[in-house]
Formats: sequence, structure tokens, C-alpha cells
Amino acid sequence: MAKVLYITAHPHDHSTSFSMAVGQAFIDIYKQANPSDEVVHIDLYRESIPHIDADVFSGWGKLQSGKGFEELSEQEKAKVGRLGQLSDQFVEADKYIFVTPFWNFSYPPVMKSYIDAVSVAGKSFKYTEQGPVGLLTNKKALHIQARGGVYSEGPAAEMEMGHRHLSALMKFFGVPSFEGIFVEGHAYAPEKAQEIKEAAIARAKEAARSF
Repeated sequence: MAKVLYITAHPHDHSTSFSMAVGQAFIDIYKQANPSDEVVHIDLYRESIPHIDADVFSGWGKLQSGKGFEELSEQEKAKVGRLGQLSDQFVEADKYIFVTPFWNFSYPPVMKSYIDAVSVAGKSFKYTEQGPVGLLTNKKALHIQARGGVYSEGPAAEMEMGHRHLSALMKFFGVPSFEGIFVEGHAYAPEKAQEIKEAAIARAKEAARSF
């Protein structure tokens, strides 16, 4: 049995969001094909995702100096403890499905906060004399993203930062398999929006059966 994290970073649901609609189609088929797997939905707009701020740095500093968790302030305990929960949950999972919109050439800030939470030395990677080494070498990941324009090819591809950032991070973590399903061009060609959406849903369903 595999543990799957279905991580969504969108304020809307599948009824109005193209990326969420494709994500929902993917996860529905995945569950049908893998009924014994545990699928956990992490809705980043509903979960508590602490920013790495002064409280977090202060709490980490106290722990690194040898102080016990009970010696942290209440704010430090809440934030550091929650970040620990998120990173533990991430490294314990076997598969990751990220679902995001395309905002300002990247993805929503809450996804960056989540990535910061799970990018932890000793958990998702480690430092060695030869440099950092990823520790998630037996995982696989997928990114589903809707883009109003077309950014998968041509000069515009250089402006796409969200998928490329996730790709770099998955490589850094040692994840050997990372793929993408993109819904593109529906804002440029609204008369074809439904056709574009349905084609992406078909691709997602096919990918779900072998993920």
C-alpha cells in the first residue's frame, strides 16, 4: 500500500478551476486503480502552513543549542511543531501530486511556504562532503497546472517558473520521477477552452492508471 499526498494550492474547487478539475479527474481514477492506497488531500488554502519567520528561526536556534522543545515560547512551539508535522508527513509519503494555477509565471505563495516547510536537511536531503544529496530516492511526483497562455514551448517557456522550480526541487530531493500535465491556452482561445480542458482531463485519467 502506498501513501499518496494530493497537494492542492488553489482558492477555488474543481467546479471553477481548470487545474483543480484536471486534478480531481486524476485522483478519482487513481483511487479506482489503486483502492488499497492511502490518499491524503492537503488543501494548502485550508491547512495551517507557517511561514519561516523570526519565531521559527528563534525556535530552531534554541533547539540547536540544546534546549528542549518545552523551553520554546508558545508561538515557537506552534510554528516549529507544525513545520515538523508537515515535513514528517511529506517524507513518509510515497507519491506526490501537486495541483496549482499559473500565477505571475509561478504558483501561489502558499505553495512556496509548503515547499519551505518540507525542505529540511536530514529529512528530504542531507549535506555531505561532496555536496547536498537527496533522500527521497524511492518517490515519484506529478504536477498539474493550468495556464491561460502557452508556456510549454517557444520563448514563453523561459518565463515559466512554477513547474521548473518544482522540477529543480524534486531533483534536489532525489525524486527520480517527476512529470507534468498542463492545461494551456484557454485564456487565449476561450472558444476552445472546454476542448482544451477535456483533452487535459483525458491525459490525466490515462496518467493516473500508471502513476
